[in-house]
Amino acid sequence: MVKKIVLAGGTGFVGQYLEEQFSSLGYEVMIISRNNPNITWDNTKELIRALEGSDLLINLAGKSVNCRYNEKNKNEILLSRTETTEILGSAIKECVNPPRLWINSSTATIYRHSEDRPMTEEGGEIGTGFSVEVAKEWERSFFSFDLPFTRQAALRIAIVLGSNGGVLTPYRNLVKFGLGGVQGDGTQMFSWIHIEDLYKMILFIKEREDLSGVFNCSSPYPITNRELMDALRNEMNKKAGLPAPKWMLEIGAIFIRTETELILKSRWVLPERLINEGFNFTYPTIGKALKEIL
Repeated sequence: MVKKIVLAGGTGFVGQYLEEQFSSLGYEVMIISRNNPNITWDNTKELIRALEGSDLLINLAGKSVNCRYNEKNKNEILLSRTETTEILGSAIKECVNPPRLWINSSTATIYRHSEDRPMTEEGGEIGTGFSVEVAKEWERSFFSFDLPFTRQAALRIAIVLGSNGGVLTPYRNLVKFGLGGVQGDGTQMFSWIHIEDLYKMILFIKEREDLSGVFNCSSPYPITNRELMDALRNEMNKKAGLPAPKWMLEIGAIFIRTETELILKSRWVLPERLINEGFNFTYPTIGKALKEIL
């Protein structure tokens, strides 16, 4: 019998990569999305059928946070995470043979702005503000389900770097056109994860049946924004780049309809649990990651 994995919200940058990787391992990958004519969020019968007998459910669903935080967008950002999580949990409870493992995406943004020390699963301090409240509600929805036959893991994922999309595309364009200097004062921490290591973390948790709960998914070597831009310019053979002070970013964010939080918040996150459990990184440093990606 072919093993089955269900990807919820699997049409984005990370989802497409995971679909390709799991398919190459011989898994049948079923996608739940608004664009799938067969398995949509409001088709409870097909949802249960997809989940029935699956080895793994990965939920990545959620409206992109790369937008202006007006009331309409904030409501959609929140509900697109909590409602889909609750739909999946309710469907799992209806399964005769539920998924063995449910991995739900979360975000490293749940921690406070930190330039003084790193945030770990045990010692990290939860922050305040809209993005943090979304993350807290997302995890609350996920862990509110009592599922005796389904192991649960929430991944607090840092900024994902890969060659076919994601956050590196705009950064690469800034460097290309001579704008690859620091953003803000450049001291804010940039926690990141190579997409291949994120995939391998999922495999690691899947194989280790004793693991559950919350996991930080990030490189063990976060860097400052200044170090990130230096590394990008070095890899792209650009000697210099104009900086972008905070006031300039605020104006630019309005024009491109996004928020400066995505650039200026200091995310200093360490994957302490996975390191302690023996996970080995393929791309632990930004230099190694950028050489593979660029």
